[in-house]
Amino acid sequence: MSINVLLVDDDDLVRNSLKTILDINEEFNVVGLCRNGDEAYKKVISDPGIDVILMDIQMPVCNGVLATKNILGIRPDVKIIVLTTFDDDDYIIEALKCGAKGYLLKNITADKITDAVKIVKSGSLLVHPEIASKLPRVLTNEKKISFEKYNLTEVEVEIVRLISKGFTNKEIAEKLFLGEGTIKNKTSEILNKLGLRDRTQIAIFYLNNGKVS
Repeated sequence: MSINVLLVDDDDLVRNSLKTILDINEEFNVVGLCRNGDEAYKKVISDPGIDVILMDIQMPVCNGVLATKNILGIRPDVKIIVLTTFDDDDYIIEALKCGAKGYLLKNITADKITDAVKIVKSGSLLVHPEIASKLPRVLTNEKKISFEKYNLTEVEVEIVRLISKGFTNKEIAEKLFLGEGTIKNKTSEILNKLGLRDRTQIAIFYLNNGKVS
């Protein structure tokens, strides 16, 4: 039985190249081509037979990390491989946290791509060697801050983390699936709990390892 694969990339050349690679192998069945994460999400809703998704990171409308989170929220059985030209540390962590089963750089060969699809379909995790070599350092560098004494909720902690990365209220709202007004209100609550004045101080607080200056 063939593996049903959805290809998601805003670059026409990349999408078509991936389709060509998979189409020559009877083990795979390309069920769709999408230009962004939003299109992929809608395709997953309409097609329950999708097994594996090859997903680009940098896309307009909805990027690969957010799309991974959205899709796995409704179809946790789908296996997603993040395929990108970037080896950014933040993307590695966020994609894997959201449930991606593979993280590959686009410079890999055609046979590695087909192998990757089969590996994640079997239930295994697959990470490009260049990325795997840096995972221990990336994970070690993640901030481990105890927020218990500040009485922050999990959502508030996530807002603090995203503010420290420079995200706007609108962007945070999209990532957490909350209204922009809700984010503004929660940010005010965070400021009150931490005894801080503004978003800049929240970022400094986080980058200072959870210490109020």
